[in-house]
Amino acid sequence: MKRLAILSTLAAAAALTVVPFATAVVHAQQRGAAATPAAPAAGPAPRMADGKPDLSGVWWTGGDVGGRGFGGGRGRGGGGGPAPATFTGLYTASAAEAAKKLNDNDDPTLKCIPTAFGTLNVSMFDVGAVAQIVATPKFVVMLTETYHGFRLVPTDGRPHREEVPPSYRGDAVGRWDGDVFVVEIKNFNDDTWIWAEGRSSPHSDQLRIVERYRRIDSNTLEIEATVSDPKVLTAPWVVPKQTLVLAPFDQVMPLICAGL
Repeated sequence: MKRLAILSTLAAAAALTVVPFATAVVHAQQRGAAATPAAPAAGPAPRMADGKPDLSGVWWTGGDVGGRGFGGGRGRGGGGGPAPATFTGLYTASAAEAAKKLNDNDDPTLKCIPTAFGTLNVSMFDVGAVAQIVATPKFVVMLTETYHGFRLVPTDGRPHREEVPPSYRGDAVGRWDGDVFVVEIKNFNDDTWIWAEGRSSPHSDQLRIVERYRRIDSNTLEIEATVSDPKVLTAPWVVPKQTLVLAPFDQVMPLICAGL
């Protein structure tokens, strides 16, 4: 089904800085500007053969970046009151001073290097706004549209692999806590940022992310996350709860990056 193109937040910044996402325009033309159909009435959360909630689906905040329905008033941790803390707001003095020396040209995503977390505070989005989950009793597969990335999360509570080297997106393991899928990610290298789009957000190799996925009903997925980094943060960053909705299509599309 055609839809408004995923124009990642990095691509949206192209008007202000040189960004390697010209192909986003091509995808916009491929998908067309067809109106997004109304979501069906929500029913109970579907379940897999083993009785666990099925997290499968293509998820977004209600629309593509810049398109109708984007954000939908959801997934931003709003609700009035003081602004929630951010990752960079918890920097130690030395980390904050180091971040001041960085600018847009230092952004690793300019070289097609993914973020460690995600610009919209959803790790499986990376710098996009659409992601897909394919769930089985043994693995939960998270597909990221930007860079055509992926994350394989075993569901049996196994320990992290000791033999794999540090990586951009870390090593993830998962377990079920009732109907909540808990994912722990660590073993990152320090070559990425938490965010992108010029928001200086370096981290260390001690970065650790714990996420909790809960499918509220057939149309709604809630994600909570806590980000810790004892080398650069004064305290863990509790990410505002993100509420995603089921997209009206069943496959993500590749958004190819051509680095500078």
